[in-house]
Amino acid sequence: MTTAPGTVLVVEDEPSIADVLSIALRFHRFEVMTAGTVREALALTGPVRPDVALLDVMLPDGDGRALGRELRERRPDLALVFLTARDAPAEIVGALGFGDDYITKPFDIDVVVARITAVLRRTLPHARTRSRGGTPIADVLPQRPPLRYGDLELDEATYSAHRAGRTVELTPTEYALLRFLVRNGGRIVPKEQLLRHVWQYEHTPPESTVVETYISYLRRKLDALGPPLITTRRGVGYGLA
Repeated sequence: MTTAPGTVLVVEDEPSIADVLSIALRFHRFEVMTAGTVREALALTGPVRPDVALLDVMLPDGDGRALGRELRERRPDLALVFLTARDAPAEIVGALGFGDDYITKPFDIDVVVARITAVLRRTLPHARTRSRGGTPIADVLPQRPPLRYGDLELDEATYSAHRAGRTVELTPTEYALLRFLVRNGGRIVPKEQLLRHVWQYEHTPPESTVVETYISYLRRKLDALGPPLITTRRGVGYGLA
């Protein structure tokens, strides 16, 4: 059996957002199930009982709040956290009327993990072991091959990073940023694209320096283990050498 802080159902129709959320949650040893529609979410929660559902309010085939109500009817102790771009007071009050938390986009990945952890701390008496038909959930998740670029390797199963065989200690946000750069190979990725895929910013805040800050964090950690790896194209973006 596999012990984890809890099982999270992520229901988000934007693949890049669902991917980043899954990375951050699994990085913190949560078991994660993902769905892009109401129908997929209901099908997933038949054989497996999640501890918390992170629900996008606007889904292609329905309303995330209505989905939350249906899931709560199936399991009264299920924690609900809503994720949406809507931040009107009426929207927040309505969701919190039966949900446990409400997170607006754009969001910080580490804050989402902290909020889910706090919700589970309130709703779960202790960390529990979940299984599907006697088999640990972590064992039935699809195994992904490592991502490699030069002497850098990202393990998609454990969400860990190694350079020249040595472990690189990364936060979930640093891992997500580096993973996106590796997936783009030697291509220069515009800053706006990084903000959209890693931080979920729909519109780039003109004063934002979050990308530059996290690039400097990565450089400090990666350059300690080998030649400079991240390159800068001034006025454009970042890539790997």
